Amino acid sequence: MTHPLLRRSLTHRLFLLATGLLAATVRGQEIPSNPPAIPADTSKLPHVVLMSMGGTIASRGTPRLNITHYGGKGTPPVTPEDWLHDLPELATIARVTTDDERAVPPAGQETYEQARKVARRLNELAADPTVDGIVVTHGTNIMAEVAYFMDLVVKTEKPIVFVGSQRPWSALSGDGPLNLYNAVRVAATPEAARRGVLQCMNQYINTARDVTKTSAYRVQTFKGLDVGAIGFADPDKVVFYRLPTRKHTFKSEFAGMDFPTLPPVEVVYSYQEAPGYMIDALVDHGVKGIVVDGTGAGVPTSSQNEAINRAQAKGIIIVITTRTRGGRVQETPARTASKIVNGDNLPPEKARILLQLALTRTSDWAEVKRYFDTY
Repeated sequence: MTHPLLRRSLTHRLFLLATGLLAATVRGQEIPSNPPAIPADTSKLPHVVLMSMGGTIASRGTPRLNITHYGGKGTPPVTPEDWLHDLPELATIARVTTDDERAVPPAGQETYEQARKVARRLNELAADPTVDGIVVTHGTNIMAEVAYFMDLVVKTEKPIVFVGSQRPWSALSGDGPLNLYNAVRVAATPEAARRGVLQCMNQYINTARDVTKTSAYRVQTFKGLDVGAIGFADPDKVVFYRLPTRKHTFKSEFAGMDFPTLPPVEVVYSYQEAPGYMIDALVDHGVKGIVVDGTGAGVPTSSQNEAINRAQAKGIIIVITTRTRGGRVQETPARTASKIVNGDNLPPEKARILLQLALTRTSDWAEVKRYFDTY
């Protein structure tokens, strides 16, 4: 049998080992050892404009466990000033000023006119030499496509970062506060410049072109499915690992321009036995372009192909995307001969935006294809 003194010594050593491992685990957690201090001279901090376009991050719900049915009549929204009040930590990383661009109630689905207004405002702010970066809060449902529109029409080398939340500001364990704090950190980081419009949530930094919402409610929703994140808002610092290769912002042919209207473009979905008459109806309704979200590598049905031929005979530009949301639509001899534009790896809602902008310049198939190969 083991001597009692030896057993106590062994137990003591195991205790010391366990507490040492626990201490190492705590040190490794994403928790700063001390809260950051506000600098004595805040004039040297970057100037970041915090713009609100509404969304879940600007909503409240009661009780705190209400994370799916929030807002509505009688519930006051969260203003940009509320964010500054609730997040005094922002003052440690930037001089934050606010700009409220929320739609005037009653607010329905966001319109193009609102996006156009915000684009003009972003161009104004970006041209202001006192502004170093901009954060735009937005609802997550159509954030990715709105951010992509801004990526094409705002002329700037300065960081513009879109951010939102999956849970309302008032929620238990809400993701909004940390998302917003990290978005301001990214906008205040010099390395974020010249990378186009970015989107930052759940610590991931994605480009506006590549990011997609992949989950209705879960916080890890936004991903760059084909290309991954461009960087991360880690606790110790913001890190970037690559530059985008497609043209954007200060290199975009559409940047700095105002588009009072955009040509009508609609999206048609492919599935087993999807009929072509919806394409015919859109042509009769006066659309100038149609995005067909095809199966597999971008395949319409036979009925849709017949309708596509009829539409092209009337001068309608057709773009094909893939509903798989992973992989690009490839060039094939048959597709080239058909003069259907490949949507590359853009989802249909983003392909629609690019096609609308392209059609403000040209209706030539080859030139539209060039835009899709470039942006």
